[in-house]
Amino acid sequence: MTAPLAPLTVEGWSVEGSLTLLAVVAVAGIGTGILFLVSLIAYRRRRSSQYLLISVAVGALLARSVVGAGTVLGYVPMPVHHFLEHSLDFLIAALVLYAVYAHAPGSVSDDASQ
Repeated sequence: MTAPLAPLTVEGWSVEGSLTLLAVVAVAGIGTGILFLVSLIAYRRRRSSQYLLISVAVGALLARSVVGAGTVLGYVPMPVHHFLEHSLDFLIAALVLYAVYAHAPGSVSDDASQ
């Protein structure tokens, strides 16, 4: 019978409490927050479902930064972090691809209106 594997750690590189990671997540969160505000302004001006989908996708990207900060600060356990981050990755990709697909020339929504 083999012994269970010990978790791999690199000296000085833990996630929880890392000021370096917290700084990176904070800068990413600030940048993404600005992009989210810009996307909301664009949606408010255009009032189309395509802009709404993009705003929701950028909002999910902002949520990733919040989850990352929660992990570094010790509020979000690593298994929950991975589940949420990868779920948000899928959501972001699906929203952006649907926004492009549904509003492209010759798309399903154009065919239905003819």
